[in-house]
Amino acid sequence: MTTYDPVLLQTLLTVAQTGSFTQAAIRLGVRQPTVSQHISRLEKQTGRTLILRDTHSVSLTPDGEAMIGFARSILAAHEQATAYFSGSRPRGRLRIGMSDDLALTRLPQILRDFRADYPLVDFDLTVDQSGTLNQRLEENKLDVFIGKRARGEERGRLVKRERLVWVGTPATKLDLTKPLPLVVYPAPSISRTEMHRALNRAGMPYRSACVCRGVNGLIAAVAAGVGVSALATSLVPEQLTPLGPSHKLPDLGSIDLVVLTSPRAERRPAVQALIATMLSSGSQSFRAPRESR
Repeated sequence: MTTYDPVLLQTLLTVAQTGSFTQAAIRLGVRQPTVSQHISRLEKQTGRTLILRDTHSVSLTPDGEAMIGFARSILAAHEQATAYFSGSRPRGRLRIGMSDDLALTRLPQILRDFRADYPLVDFDLTVDQSGTLNQRLEENKLDVFIGKRARGEERGRLVKRERLVWVGTPATKLDLTKPLPLVVYPAPSISRTEMHRALNRAGMPYRSACVCRGVNGLIAAVAAGVGVSALATSLVPEQLTPLGPSHKLPDLGSIDLVVLTSPRAERRPAVQALIATMLSSGSQSFRAPRESR
């Protein structure tokens, strides 16, 4: 019977999450050749090609996608078994901050599953904008923050990096001779900053047509045609549509979805268990549920 080494599975999962052997090596704290060796050993064990890579990109094969699902389950079970038999079962209260738009993803289900696995851990859950929650984390008012980090920052554990896209509706038409109407969160807001940066770089005028305190308000305003906004690709809800090249809006670049911890809390068993659960769930954690079309 083949036994899959959790170290090799973690390497595969990290490559899939970062989309890069180099970034995976940095995150794992190893050299890039080590990452390549781990993937080669896993492919030899399975007898299948798991990753296609060239000088420009890394992508999973269908067998690689299947192994990712198995890897998450194996790693989660491994973490739970280690915690159970270590004699230091996580307990206490975690102060968790969750980015407002992530409340519409699978994260609530993951937190519910975590609570079932670790019944001695209770939550204080704060849902707000990423910028505000980052400030609360720095002020030691949170133990864990799950959300977006600003461009150029390296803090935290990367769960997913993806494109930031303009969103509207299928009926959205823009008159670029006039200031672009934006639907934004109040400052500090990472998505608002990236929209302003892209438009300023392109020399396009804009105005805040609607300022929303929460993601439900933002979705409602964009769906009503008040203006356009920006969301991470996997967070675009069913009611909205990514805007394409025909709308002639500037590229927004990418955004990091991360788990950040307070330095005073990062070594707590409960915090480590939550991070392990998040990482084992992978990019599926940060995905908006979609109805079948």
